Amino acid sequence: MTAPRGGTRLCYRKGRAGSIRQLQVGWETMKSMIKSTTCGVLLLFFAGAVQAQSGSRCGELVSIATHDRTTTRYALAYPQPAPPEGTGITLVLLPGDGGHLDLDEQGCPRALTGNSLVRSIPLFNGAGFVTALVDAPSDHAGSDGLGGFRVTAKHAEDLGRIIADVRTRTRTPVWLVGTSRGSISAVNAASRLSGPAAPDGLVLTSALMSGFSGGRKSWVAHTVFDLPLESIRVPVLVIGHAEDQCTRSPPRLMPDIAARTASPREQVVTMTGGPGWHRGAGLEACVGRSPHGFIEQEAEVAAGMARFIRGGSY
Repeated sequence: MTAPRGGTRLCYRKGRAGSIRQLQVGWETMKSMIKSTTCGVLLLFFAGAVQAQSGSRCGELVSIATHDRTTTRYALAYPQPAPPEGTGITLVLLPGDGGHLDLDEQGCPRALTGNSLVRSIPLFNGAGFVTALVDAPSDHAGSDGLGGFRVTAKHAEDLGRIIADVRTRTRTPVWLVGTSRGSISAVNAASRLSGPAAPDGLVLTSALMSGFSGGRKSWVAHTVFDLPLESIRVPVLVIGHAEDQCTRSPPRLMPDIAARTASPREQVVTMTGGPGWHRGAGLEACVGRSPHGFIEQEAEVAAGMARFIRGGSY
């Protein structure tokens, strides 16, 4: 097993007294944490990619009623072998861009296949998590997808219905994981929902923290800071990349997310390394196969998420 280029990450974690401390974790430490699982995880990732291309089943396709007589579909995939009863956790995955995956009848996405969360599903399943990959509702299947709907109460309520449905089917705790524009949806739900519809934890990757006002579409100005972060009272993990050149997700702002929540357990992680990005800063850098999407570092990110979700540190 060889080290990735610059395989170091910077972690910021809020302590009990509310202070922030910085940790540097090198490749040797990461190897000791991942141990012998990396090769198996990478094989699962490759197998998942082949599965998606061959048109075989990607998960159980579930359709539920949502706002204004619409329907929303999600693909539910289980790890094999299944974890012992009472130990499982489900990740509800909210991809970025417009959020329209165009799931087929086998639960496989026909769009956004390069999204970091879509690419990482075999890694999550390989780590023992159930995954629920959420498509856009039936009335948001156009080129803009969810657009400005991501910040609405109706969208949060839809996600609450999905969380409740997933919890009933799997009988597990449910965590929301949102990336890029999906981070807005995840924060919207986590800050508004309560009871059986609320998530047990929240993971944000490459969160949108900087908007653009004055554009033709007003919703391009939306960020996670437009939502009541202070209402979030579940564990929160925020991950970004130091070389993310997307103007919408500047990693320097990530600690501000953690500072505004009322979470009992938080960690902010800044990844480094990987192949980098050499096509300039701007919206063109807001793509999955770049540092914005942790390209070539998917296994490390998935392993760190797993540790945090199970009660440890990234």
